[in-house]
Amino acid sequence: MGRQLSFEWPHEVTFGEDSYYVSEANGTAYAMVTRPGDWPEGKLVLAGPQGSGKTHLARLFAARTGALILDAPALAGTEPLPETGDVVLEDADRLPRQAEEWVFHLHNSLAAAGGALLFTAAAPPTRWAVALPDLVSRLQAATVVKIGDPDDALLAAVLRKILRDRQLAYADGLIPWLVPRMTRSFAAARRTIDVLEAAALGRGKRLTINLAREVLQMDADDA
Repeated sequence: MGRQLSFEWPHEVTFGEDSYYVSEANGTAYAMVTRPGDWPEGKLVLAGPQGSGKTHLARLFAARTGALILDAPALAGTEPLPETGDVVLEDADRLPRQAEEWVFHLHNSLAAAGGALLFTAAAPPTRWAVALPDLVSRLQAATVVKIGDPDDALLAAVLRKILRDRQLAYADGLIPWLVPRMTRSFAAARRTIDVLEAAALGRGKRLTINLAREVLQMDADDA
């Protein structure tokens, strides 16, 4: 019997309140993002590595407030400014040069109207490559809240969410077995599931500890 072919199927990611897990690693970020009335000057920078849940938190904020969500790297700098309301600027550390003045005016417009402005980024504004001095000063005046590296509880929750989003069946003991043997990072969680998913599809198997041990070369006694 020939080897089963595997295909890259699109994964639908869920951003609901019930699928966001709060732990010590992200508790401060969750508390800040969900209380925009407490943001100094109405602005907040949510910083954290890829896969840490920044977009999920931003979507929770938008769902609660009706905020407009903008993708910073896609801005041309010619879009009409929102007249009212709150705004999320995703991946703000990848803002194109031609959109810097537009974001400067967006910032001032929201400040004048009493709107909230939430930035998401991989790093604080002091590390962004922004050239416009007026925008630099306003960004660096924003309060920054960071999502830390995941603790065991959050890492397990992240693994469960990735598996659920991808609709992958897995053995009950798989996640408790994986967590103490993994690198503590959000990126490692995604890479681990990527590898396991490819192996399971390619071999026509469900996700089990035996498959994980074989594919990831993890020994049962490793910690």
